[in-house]
Amino acid sequence: MIKKLLGAAVVAAVAFAVVPAQAAKLSAVGCSGPNFGKAESAVEAMADGDSKWAAEKEIAAAQDSMLNGKMAACGAHLTKAMQTTTAK
Repeated sequence: MIKKLLGAAVVAAVAFAVVPAQAAKLSAVGCSGPNFGKAESAVEAMADGDSKWAAEKEIAAAQDSMLNGKMAACGAHLTKAMQTTTAK
């Protein structure tokens, strides 16, 4: 039992060390009003299609995360939305 708990603690420690470093490399977009405005403007300028629908879905998820107080998740969704707008 203790070995399982120790193993889980090691996995959690590694995840907490690696995930922020990986997120920093993505130049993440913060969860703020101006960033929401930029993302929504970029999505509105997109041509209709699957990419636009995916970006709209990410913005909706970001808004939901922000309302629930999950700022990291909000920023991650905004980053995905912005990456979708620049993808070809």
